[in-house]
Formats: sequence, structure tokens, C-alpha cells
Amino acid sequence: MNKINILLADDDPVVTSSLKIILETSGEVNVLGIADSGSEAIELFRRFTPDVLLMDIRMGEMSGISAAKKILNEFPKGRILFLTTFSDDDYIVEALKIGSKGYILKQDYEGIIPALKAVLRGKTVFCSDVVEKIAAFMPKESDFDPGSHDLGEKEMEIIEMVGSGLSNKEIAGRLYLSEGTVRNYISGILLKLNLRDRTGLAVFYCEHIRV
Repeated sequence: MNKINILLADDDPVVTSSLKIILETSGEVNVLGIADSGSEAIELFRRFTPDVLLMDIRMGEMSGISAAKKILNEFPKGRILFLTTFSDDDYIVEALKIGSKGYILKQDYEGIIPALKAVLRGKTVFCSDVVEKIAAFMPKESDFDPGSHDLGEKEMEIIEMVGSGLSNKEIAGRLYLSEGTVRNYISGILLKLNLRDRTGLAVFYCEHIRV
């Protein structure tokens, strides 16, 4: 079995040492290196090009957001999964917009390896609580015009379901469509809205559509 090669970035050595032990003890993860700042995370990413960078949002010298922007500018297909505490309201939306693969709660050790595996399968990892938190501080009045983006009724339904945290399989079941058809719909929606992925679509829904 191939191990998942990751980097850890957090300015709290207790967090990184604990994570390293927990993840490597599983036998499924190989920690290539540990960074204690955003700038070091950038350097290590360039050196190792890991499968996933697991990084804290808040770090003193350079935030995880700033580091992620630089990394994704240089490595557009890079996978970055943020460690968060849910007190990071002011960072959540920006982190999703720049193309991160989601969030892991620092205290949810058991969920980390499943999240890493999901990211490698091309999924984004963010729970409904994050979507609700985004919605809580977004404008409540929508002036979004579907017609100006050539979006039909079915596409708007799918956008709402993505924004509510439903998977492609769940959307397919509710709309009596195949998962492949749902994927095609979402690809078309992303193209029309000039968005990167379904995480960005969920954020777009909360920002511009949800009332």
C-alpha cells in the first residue's frame, strides 16, 4: 500500500509532534517534513511536492492563507488542507476561495486520515458546520440573476444542493439523475460562473444566492 506523503505546517510544536506520531503510527501516512511558518511551508512544498499539505490557518510570521496563495500560484494542482479551530471566521471564506481542499478541526484526530484520502480522490473536505458558519456572516439579500449567467432551473437546484453540503450521489438521488450527469452539470456550472471547484461553488452560493 502506498503511503500518503504529507507536509505539516503549524507554529505550535505540540500540534505538529502529536500529529506526526498519530499519522505515522497508522502506517498509512508519511510525514515528509514539518514547517513552523508559512514561509517554511512554501520552501518545503517546493522541495518535496507532497500529496497534501496539512497547514494551520493562523501562524505568526506568515499566515497559512498567504502561504497557500503563493503555493497554489506556483503549483495550481497542489492540495492544501487547512487545520482550523472554528474561531477563524475571518479566514474561512478566503481559504475556500483560493482553492484549498477544505478544513480539518485540530481536535478531530480521527477524521484526518479519511480526509486526506478523500482529498487524494479529488474531493473537498468541509462539513456542514463550515457552510453554516460562512452563511452566518454573508449578506442576506440576494440580487443574483441566473439568466445573466445562462443558468437554468435544474442548474440552480444543483447549486443550492452543493451549497447545502450534499454529495454528487445525494444530489443524483434527489433529482433522479446519474452521478455522471450531476458531475457534468456541475462542470458546466463552474465554467459559467468561472469557479475553480465545488467548494468555490458552495462559497458562491452562500455569498450571492442564499437568502
